[in-house]
Amino acid sequence: MIKEDLRIIFMGTPEFAVETLHTLVQNNYNVVAVVTQPDKPVGRHGSVLQPSAVKKYALEHGLPVLQPEKMKDEAFISQLRSYNANLQVVVAFRMLPEVVWAMPEYGTFNIHAALLPQYRGAAPINWAIINGETQTGVTTFFLDHDIDTGKVIMQKPFDIADNYNVEDVYNGLMHLGARICLETIEKIIDCNGYPEAIPQDQLLTAGQRLHCAPKIFKDTCRIDWGKPATDIYNFIRGLSPYPGTWTTLVDGQGKETVMKIYSAATTTETANLPAGTISATKKQMFISTANGEMIEIKELQLAGKKRMKAQDFINGQKNCTDCCVK
Repeated sequence: MIKEDLRIIFMGTPEFAVETLHTLVQNNYNVVAVVTQPDKPVGRHGSVLQPSAVKKYALEHGLPVLQPEKMKDEAFISQLRSYNANLQVVVAFRMLPEVVWAMPEYGTFNIHAALLPQYRGAAPINWAIINGETQTGVTTFFLDHDIDTGKVIMQKPFDIADNYNVEDVYNGLMHLGARICLETIEKIIDCNGYPEAIPQDQLLTAGQRLHCAPKIFKDTCRIDWGKPATDIYNFIRGLSPYPGTWTTLVDGQGKETVMKIYSAATTTETANLPAGTISATKKQMFISTANGEMIEIKELQLAGKKRMKAQDFINGQKNCTDCCVK
């Protein structure tokens, strides 16, 4: 098989997927169509429709765009089939029915932001950081009936530095994902469309714990100050900058306000104080956690206010140490 034999349909929605689509276009692959989510209503009354990042890129480069409401819609299936694609590439999209993923001769492969079988699910980057992992990566695998369980084609690791948050890892995996896409397609070409792929259960070592990556909800993001400081630190950076962790600030008069925390740091400072107690110097803000440990808060946001440095919060409070969090 040669490169020119491939007719690719690309499926994706967010900015994370654009980098891979851009790489395919820049390397002169024949992307015959792009499938993405319907435009999203935004604005006060939802009267403005906002196209996905993938749609914007596709239109700028003259690529046909399909935006099905339902993936099993007969009109969409017929239109998809009309492009006669022999390979589909999926990045950060949605669950596909078998009639879609089984359509191309050479199958459909997905780029997942984790080293499968670890961190199957919607939020692999978040959960890897929250769990204190020092390494993650990207995986290409063929889609099958269950989510994120198909046979693995290739994997590439990515180191998570102790100070990385979601944005740092997201950007790293976005570029690494584009690279592994090219290498996976090259492997498919070299193998005449049918590369060797490994069942995921063969990648697990005996006794290895399997971590999942479920969707993040608002309640997921609430900080439990009764946990060790390191766990809270990982939790904060694992949800920063979006959606952001939150807690309830209680001032000296008992008034409660939602407070988001975007950035923190571990510290050797300790205090025999109840979890959630706020301590402060002129420039630093600390919150007590489990076992007498403390965590330094760097950046936060009060409900209805702008994001601010912890020092600005301290300066804006009559007595910061009269407050606590819960």
